[in-house]
Amino acid sequence: MRNDQAADNNRTRVMVITADVEFESSVRATFGSASAIDLAVVTQGILHCYEKLDVDGAAVVVIDIDEKNNEEMAALARLLARLGTAPPVVAVTQSFDEAVARTLLQMRIADFLVKPVEPLKLVRSCARVVRGVATANDRAEAQIYTFLPAVGGGGVTTLAVQTAMLLLNSGGTRARRSTCLVDLDFQHGCVADYLDLEPRLNLAEIEPRPDRLDRQLLEVMLSYHSSGLAVVAAPNKPAEMRSFDPDVVTRLLDLVSTNFDYVVFDMPRTWFAWTDSVLLGSNKLFIVSETTVPALRHAKQLVTAIKERLGDGPNPQVIVNRFQQRMFGSGLRRGDLEKALGDSFIACIPNDYALVREAIDRGVPLDEINPSNQITAQLKKLMLGQTAGKAPETKSIPIMKRLKLSIAK
Repeated sequence: MRNDQAADNNRTRVMVITADVEFESSVRATFGSASAIDLAVVTQGILHCYEKLDVDGAAVVVIDIDEKNNEEMAALARLLARLGTAPPVVAVTQSFDEAVARTLLQMRIADFLVKPVEPLKLVRSCARVVRGVATANDRAEAQIYTFLPAVGGGGVTTLAVQTAMLLLNSGGTRARRSTCLVDLDFQHGCVADYLDLEPRLNLAEIEPRPDRLDRQLLEVMLSYHSSGLAVVAAPNKPAEMRSFDPDVVTRLLDLVSTNFDYVVFDMPRTWFAWTDSVLLGSNKLFIVSETTVPALRHAKQLVTAIKERLGDGPNPQVIVNRFQQRMFGSGLRRGDLEKALGDSFIACIPNDYALVREAIDRGVPLDEINPSNQITAQLKKLMLGQTAGKAPETKSIPIMKRLKLSIAK
């Protein structure tokens, strides 16, 4: 069903569906005088037009709906199932509560407004969702940094957190890079605890229908640090062995990687069905070890296993954490590490347990306590390109292709 003529190529087509005469009048007054807007108004309720509605050429669709009418909500859900996310849909409701908001988000509504709608808010909402579609289409794939522990308690979360903070600020104060830190240890993860945040990811809620996970639902499940760092983390369930469908995890990671400039993964030691997918998609893959003989052995074994398993995937490189060089006395020296790990060795991170402990207890990055600390200084050299000759970036593979590759392995 089309109400007006087709949109001019140089104009933005806004389609509005409403049976409310007052709202229709407001919409016509808001958009009608704008030469850049091609306004199409369907003067029927969604229940009477959703089956034949033709949105071809529309940049955004505004739907006036009675959220208390179950039949109208069902019609909206069927329409959205047919349309997908193109064009984006803005819902206009009579009232608002948490249940309505969650229902609309689950339907993949791009935005929603509550009557009476101010004309400026409607214009801004339409512009924002149209711009969001264009940005999503134009966005380059994220650079992905993955940290995999060789041993338990090796400090992998501290390095992942600090790396995410460095990447967030790598563009300077005027061009901060959107960065997301993802805690993939769903059983014992502690990223949220380190940053004093509430973990909000609920994979059990997504698992029955992973297809409904979109940017809006992701936003509900993101936690944000005061620095601006986005965090994906689930509440700990230490007494449960949690194994999720790989489709759920890979869809989550695919969504994250298309909405941020940088993504940092804090991996668990346990290998899951989705682990291959994450590693294959990484631009940089770091194995974190301690300065002990057993830890170095485990790191070397892990490097070998990854190379055998992933073939031409990312080159795993070992970071030896909590390294303390002694001029005299016993203990492993840097030369010993290089000899034991060979070409996979990339860097030592100095030991400063007191600083790390204070940062964890306060939920802040290390350089907020001591801006000149040696841990951050070493990570800057490693992560921000000063050692690029030794740590070349790997071109990542789109995540759904990664899943197929990992299954094939």
